[in-house]
Amino acid sequence: MEDKMIIKGRGAQINLHNKYRAQQYEHYFIEGIDIDHEESNRTSFLSSDAKTLVHRVDSPDVGMGYSANPYQGCEHGCIYCYARNSHQYWDLSAGLDFERKIIVKENAPKLFKDFISRKNWDFQPIHLSGNTDCYQPIERSKQLTRKILEIALAKRQPISIITKNSLILRDIDLLTDLAHKNLIKVFVSVTSLSEETRKKLEPRTVTATQRLKVVEELSKQGIPVGVNVAPVIPGLTDHEIPAILKESATHGALWANYIIVRLNGQIGDIFHNWLSVNYPDRSDKIWHAIQSCHQGNVNSSVFGQRMKGSGKISEIIRDTFRLHCLRNNLNTVPFSYAKRTENTSQAQQLSLF
Repeated sequence: MEDKMIIKGRGAQINLHNKYRAQQYEHYFIEGIDIDHEESNRTSFLSSDAKTLVHRVDSPDVGMGYSANPYQGCEHGCIYCYARNSHQYWDLSAGLDFERKIIVKENAPKLFKDFISRKNWDFQPIHLSGNTDCYQPIERSKQLTRKILEIALAKRQPISIITKNSLILRDIDLLTDLAHKNLIKVFVSVTSLSEETRKKLEPRTVTATQRLKVVEELSKQGIPVGVNVAPVIPGLTDHEIPAILKESATHGALWANYIIVRLNGQIGDIFHNWLSVNYPDRSDKIWHAIQSCHQGNVNSSVFGQRMKGSGKISEIIRDTFRLHCLRNNLNTVPFSYAKRTENTSQAQQLSLF
């Protein structure tokens, strides 16, 4: 069988049909080049004058009430990213387009300030990166996330962040000030300690070593930090849970969470193709292990079950995770935000739980 060509520097290896398009299309690649558009594998950035930024999150099992995303699409190219499907709403593909056509919400800081300045806003925590990483590479020049943090600090708006990019350390001055006021909590995503796996799974992210250094530096500055072991991919990364938790705790993480991979929408097709290209010798084994965690499917929509899975393999993952959190003294430190209930100059400290 002829070897499949890998498009270097990308997670997805295909551009799937956008289900919202009336006409379908196919892209063909030779040696990693799109023969229809030779330059199209380069990352491009599309400016957007967004109408809204902060959105209420109604799902009861994602751990956030509101989210804000200054960027749509993500150059990190993580093959499993659940946000890929949302790129179709922009008339783009959930595949390669998601990681090489990034939408920049240029007015994000203004929208954020307008939202939290409303008279009836009760200052619930707002999560940055609820959809795509707010510290992906374009943030270095655009600084939309930094501007949002400046506004949050000035208005005393509680913020949570999840990222896998060391660029967050650029803003350690703001994060430290927010931490002093109990207004910030950060989670760093650590999926694998293997550089070989990371290059395939998350091709344009920083190494696990750099992420652990981020955890360590944030911790040293008194910024509450945890790790998100997500997603756990049975048959590929699940065996790394003990080592990830040990290293994370050693570097100063206070908390840890995990999510079992769920391949909703078109992500299933994208991931299946990626497996066949990158792990042809065990793609079926990994695929069937994922199915065993979702009652024969690769995705579940049942709240309370979709993130943690069900069945024997998911139970082993759960028990392993709990055991090594216990061994490393993770998830034992309580945390609460300083809370404001209305737009006044006063802030009120909640009691710790």
